[in-house]
Amino acid sequence: MKAAFYNNYGLPEVAEIRDVPKPVPGDNDVIIRVHTTTVTPGVWRIRKADPFFSRFMSGLSRPTKNTILGTEFSGAVESVGRAVTRFAGGR
Repeated sequence: MKAAFYNNYGLPEVAEIRDVPKPVPGDNDVIIRVHTTTVTPGVWRIRKADPFFSRFMSGLSRPTKNTILGTEFSGAVESVGRAVTRFAGGR
């Protein structure tokens, strides 16, 4: 699967599209095949580390948590964990 990934804080050039391993759902997880996504002010602020204190949550000198960008999306449920009852995969 492909994802918008960033390894350093900075301008848009620090983001790149990479192949990442397909996730396996945990017991309470839902995996969604994303059809479309957006770039929001929150995404570019995270990538830029603006405001500066946001680095205390994601990594002081470079991001160490949540290095895949994106928070809003549209898609279809692909698979679910064993404890999930409200959604079904493959529909």
